[in-house]
Amino acid sequence: MITLLPDHVANQIAAGEVVQRPASAVKELLENAIDSMATNIKLIIKDSGKTLIQVIDNGSGMNELDARMCFERHATSKISKADDLYSLTTKGFRGEALASIAAIAQVELKTKKEDSELGIKVVIEGSEHKSQEVCTCPNGSSFSIKNLFFNVPARRNFLKSDRAEYKYILDEFVRIALAHPDISFSLINNEKEQYKLSKGTLRQRLVNLFGKNYNSRLVPVNEKTDIVNIDGFICKPEFSKKSRREQFIFVNNRFIKSAYLNHAVSNSMEGLLQVDHYPSYFLFLQIDPSKIDVNIHPTKTEIKFEDERNIYSIMRAAIKHSLGQYNIAPSIDFSLNPDYQVPITSKGRTIKTPNIEVDPNFNPFEKQKSTIQNKSLLNKTSSKGKHWEAIFEEIQEDMNTALPEGLNTPQSLESELNIDEKRFAFQVDNRFILTQIKSGILIIDQQRAHQRILYEQYFKSLQNKRPLSQQLVFPHEIHLSPTDIEIIKEITDDIESVGFDINIPTRNCLMILGVPFETKANEIDKIIDNILDAYKNQNDTWKSEHQKFIAKSLALSNAIKNGKTMTSEEMNELIDSLFACELPFISIYNKPTAIVLEINELIKRFK
Repeated sequence: MITLLPDHVANQIAAGEVVQRPASAVKELLENAIDSMATNIKLIIKDSGKTLIQVIDNGSGMNELDARMCFERHATSKISKADDLYSLTTKGFRGEALASIAAIAQVELKTKKEDSELGIKVVIEGSEHKSQEVCTCPNGSSFSIKNLFFNVPARRNFLKSDRAEYKYILDEFVRIALAHPDISFSLINNEKEQYKLSKGTLRQRLVNLFGKNYNSRLVPVNEKTDIVNIDGFICKPEFSKKSRREQFIFVNNRFIKSAYLNHAVSNSMEGLLQVDHYPSYFLFLQIDPSKIDVNIHPTKTEIKFEDERNIYSIMRAAIKHSLGQYNIAPSIDFSLNPDYQVPITSKGRTIKTPNIEVDPNFNPFEKQKSTIQNKSLLNKTSSKGKHWEAIFEEIQEDMNTALPEGLNTPQSLESELNIDEKRFAFQVDNRFILTQIKSGILIIDQQRAHQRILYEQYFKSLQNKRPLSQQLVFPHEIHLSPTDIEIIKEITDDIESVGFDINIPTRNCLMILGVPFETKANEIDKIIDNILDAYKNQNDTWKSEHQKFIAKSLALSNAIKNGKTMTSEEMNELIDSLFACELPFISIYNKPTAIVLEINELIKRFK
């Protein structure tokens, strides 16, 4: 027998799609405030939204009838017919959000229109209308969501930690605040003001949200076509992140998730990004509403485009144009390398035929004699021939010895190194270090190797709680967002345990008084940035593994970079330090630091 479900049951079922967590309720309430033409919006959070979510705005407000109707399912003022779906200019349009929230929470609404003397107060608990009365309140609306999921204990029990849920709320707040820089926002979490954003330009909003350091990182993007208008900023490639947290695409001021358009941005910056790093960008697309379909998913973060391929191409071309316009993309280097220059004779001068020395007494079957003669030729050609002669003799000795088996494993390789103080090492492309071992040629990635060395040094220092610190002559000032400052406050002990000496004089400023030993001054910002990224991405495991995260951040920033020229002493010291590590053959991100090109392989290549 088929029966019609009661309204409160239907609303609870719908709430499972619309309101997955407190952040979902925050998103819906903030979007409703924006649709009400508000210019000032305040968000108040307690216990990561589990106890209280309150949104106060100065929008148009509602009359008595609308205040009661807005909690009914499919009650909306945004659309009136199906054709309106193809000309949407508002955030909401389904009329499901407030009904779903009221079904699983205790809701209190205070609202007043500008032309009304008194406002209306409505109280609803679990879709049950408790009271409705006249009250005094300012113009606009105030929604208070208390005890979310109070009547759905299973949903409440499956919520994550307060820190994780607050992170989701913060993500929604940042997305909406970015989309509307012409509206002032404020965020209060547990009676502490985290953000106070005044209206302004997009650049000002970005700086207020992410810190003053972002002002110099932003590269403007501006492109207008008949299909789409693109506006916004991309960050310089050198400030790329190891996560995708700072990738924002908005379509008609609505945040969307699109792997296809994200690929367009990444593709446009191909060759400029570090390995395993992702670009940061804040891009706004303006498209004719009739050319897109927003009604795909209850969260309204997915959009279908009518002309997706052309949008991809335009977006890619616009970013490439901006990179070239602001000299971010590398230019072609026409400078000559003196090592590869061919001497050019002057005009009218003839080129002499080179003299070729031939030994008429050479006999290939006389091994000892030919060796001596070849040595004499080496001595004649160059003063450096003695060094090459020594290398040649060592290689010959190693090739005459039997090759050991099982060199594929690090344990066996380590036993075969036998690298003495007189070894010869040299650089290739200022990136790789080559040296000879008994089994063949050892090739070391200098950057990964140094990262491994520093990581183990810092990690041991953290474990022993004996960090080496050096005080700065002049304090280093870093401007961060209020949220990042709060994170720094939480992990101050962890940061200082590695050698940092920090002070927080204001809500947006971090003062560095001391740094770990051998830390460069120009790397301080990057180290703090890496630590914050590690905390945001691994906050669930931070408490147990914070020493590893901090040690990795320090190692990444202080390690030598590819392209650095190293002396013979520096190369030998790096090799010695690498093989003194516990895991010399594995980088801090589980990639090889060194490989062996065996002699057998070399012989095969010359056949």
